Amino acid sequence: MHHPVHHPVRHALSALAALALAACSATAQERDGTAPTVPGAVTAQAGSATSVHVMWEASTDDRGVTGYEVLRGGTRVRTVPGTKHMIDVDGLAPSTAHSFTVRARDAAGNLSAPSAPVTVTTPAPSPADHAPPTAPGALRGRAEGSRAALLSWRRSTDDVGVTAYDVYQEDVRIHSVPGRETSARVTGLRPGTVYTFTVRARDAADRSSPDSGAVDLTTAPAPGAPASTAPTGFGARYEVAAGVPTVALSWRPPDTGGPVSAYQLFLDGRLTTTIVFGAAPPPGRAAYSLTVSAEKPGTRYRLRLRARLPDGKWGDFSAQRTVVIGGTPTR
Repeated sequence: MHHPVHHPVRHALSALAALALAACSATAQERDGTAPTVPGAVTAQAGSATSVHVMWEASTDDRGVTGYEVLRGGTRVRTVPGTKHMIDVDGLAPSTAHSFTVRARDAAGNLSAPSAPVTVTTPAPSPADHAPPTAPGALRGRAEGSRAALLSWRRSTDDVGVTAYDVYQEDVRIHSVPGRETSARVTGLRPGTVYTFTVRARDAADRSSPDSGAVDLTTAPAPGAPASTAPTGFGARYEVAAGVPTVALSWRPPDTGGPVSAYQLFLDGRLTTTIVFGAAPPPGRAAYSLTVSAEKPGTRYRLRLRARLPDGKWGDFSAQRTVVIGGTPTR
């Protein structure tokens, strides 16, 4: 009969290792005994009859915030990483008041106190709402210092009603306001950075409008920081030339104190080609034609570029442009 062989030394070492790990974990927990600050400026807006968009301002922590918990009526319903400050809560009852709070969590598991509760009432369902809203018009904006921007637009129309406006930065939703408002203040921006904003309207059936026109803003640089080296006036237009789908690009070179002869062009966030004009780049606006795949109508391409500076380094990125196959660019 085979009998298992026991190794007292090995088991003792394993037990010691487990105790050491537990002690290290406990020590780390003791070292970070401070909970994050309470999330601020929590807002909740009904996005449809069954969904609510919750937003908040970032908490701070001596080690770092790793996540946020969103609670409805005191029960946790969503958890997001520490880099996110908004979330959609779906599956709600229509025509009902819902109360939301948010709390922050750090790496040691410390939880902040819940934020002050905010209450929002979801609208009644609208089964007759079959059409999305029209695109918001006349989007305008201006930078407010180095870390904020103020946007405004003309109202959209909908066969039933607009419930919210969503602000997008490079095709990522970063902010929402109720449908009765036509302006938004966006915070948390970086100094000396080019931002491209668009706005979409949303109705009670959760249908979104097409994008508004785009607006480009450059935040003020940090004190003592060098001027931006981003190409300006970047434009993109989808066209078919000799049966080949292309995107016609043009831009103004940055003021670098010397000629700019090369650019990197990024498509959907990935480097797609390096444009080289040679020792004598053309004066005035630069232009380039990019051949694209013959994707199905409605496919979206996101483009931006940056220049190689006279010192050999790559400069700041231009504003982003979105081109729709078979359609027109957002700007």
